[in-house]
Amino acid sequence: MASLDDPITHGYFRSLVGEKGMMVLQKMPEGEVTDDEVSRATGVLLNVVRRTLFILYEKRLASYRRVRDTDSGWLTYLWKLDLSPLAELMEEERERLAANLKERLRFEEENIFYTCKNRCARYVFEVAAETSFICPNCGEELMYQDNEELVEVVRKRIEKLRPTK
Repeated sequence: MASLDDPITHGYFRSLVGEKGMMVLQKMPEGEVTDDEVSRATGVLLNVVRRTLFILYEKRLASYRRVRDTDSGWLTYLWKLDLSPLAELMEEERERLAANLKERLRFEEENIFYTCKNRCARYVFEVAAETSFICPNCGEELMYQDNEELVEVVRKRIEKLRPTK
């Protein structure tokens, strides 16, 4: 099972299920358990437990089995964590993030930007020209903004995301 102490794994799960969901993951009892049992064991509200379990289910990190009570006819859901697909999911996330950063890098390299002294917003050259280089928000003059530092930061982040082989 993946270690939730690993900062990358921890960050992935926190972005997926939030802080309360992390409590569910960290204190989830072993084996098949009901959502109510998870709530009692973790001290997390039942609706948060259910939300967390369904998010994990959608990512194939949890599974459930339905059991019908023969007397009442009620269905009981027995949940179990299965973090074995985690490496594959994190690789997909790395690829998605790298693609987004490459798109951002392309946008930054292909455009010239302008902003006012109040930094209301950044405008590409075409938009700045349409407003006669006057900020539509505050009325201040728009000035050229050098984005080389940002381009370099994005390049470095892309480089860090390259797979290690």
